[in-house]
Amino acid sequence: MLVVISATFFMVHAAPGGPFDDDRVASPEILKQLNETYNLNDPLVTQLGNYLVNAVRGDFGPSYKYPGRTVSELIASGLPVTVELAFYAVLFALLLGVLSGIIASLNPGKFLDYFPMSISMIGICVPSIILGPILILIFGIWIDFLPVSGWGEFSGDKILPTITLGSAYAAIFARLTRGGMLEILAQDFIRTARAKGLNETRVVFFHALRGGIMPTIGFLGPAIAGLFAGSFVVETIFQINGIGRYYVQAAFNRDYTLILGISILITFFTLTFVLVSDILATYLNPRLREKGSMN
Repeated sequence: MLVVISATFFMVHAAPGGPFDDDRVASPEILKQLNETYNLNDPLVTQLGNYLVNAVRGDFGPSYKYPGRTVSELIASGLPVTVELAFYAVLFALLLGVLSGIIASLNPGKFLDYFPMSISMIGICVPSIILGPILILIFGIWIDFLPVSGWGEFSGDKILPTITLGSAYAAIFARLTRGGMLEILAQDFIRTARAKGLNETRVVFFHALRGGIMPTIGFLGPAIAGLFAGSFVVETIFQINGIGRYYVQAAFNRDYTLILGISILITFFTLTFVLVSDILATYLNPRLREKGSMN
């Protein structure tokens, strides 16, 4: 967290311009007073030290571009929207990706293997900044079936952003699940289960899936964190008022405190979800639990 905060702090201050450079109506005297009010004339090391002290107390400072509003207030207003978008996207990615991976692993070298894996490769290669406008063009303009902006304002306006944000991760989950399932389905205990006459559905979902899904579980933490970061582009494309859109606007406006506050939040989510995914992977993998107990 300290490394991320420090690096972000120095990078945003190294960018050309300042938070009040676009205030053309302000005189040089007023600009000087604004910089003094927000301590922007102090040495960068001093500014960083003061910011860290305040951040530990939960005070991320005022926004430079939203008068009368603090960074904490802006994050509180945008975070629920971003969390909801990330939640729907990860559900979409898991359902589509895991199901496609299972189907492909049960049909190696056949059409039901090549087709979903080819689609998943397309999903990985096409970024959300391209996929979003394509979906808007098809479903919002040509077919005129779904809204192309907003979040919770119109019926169905959550569908296109969810698909746009979750498609790349659905593709990755599909390939990871396929690889994990192929490895598990070749194990002796699976052959034994089949030899005992167990139903194929039971063999796949109760015996093979628990081990086959391990690579997907291991990637789930970074994926969820990546969904928060990916929401920056999606929220901007679909005009969604989440923290991602605030972050993009803050970058253009040189709103230092808002950039730092959201960066801290994203870093916290990244570290937390990676830790949770490691714990979950250990719980699902008996060999990791045995290794941990031996240590």
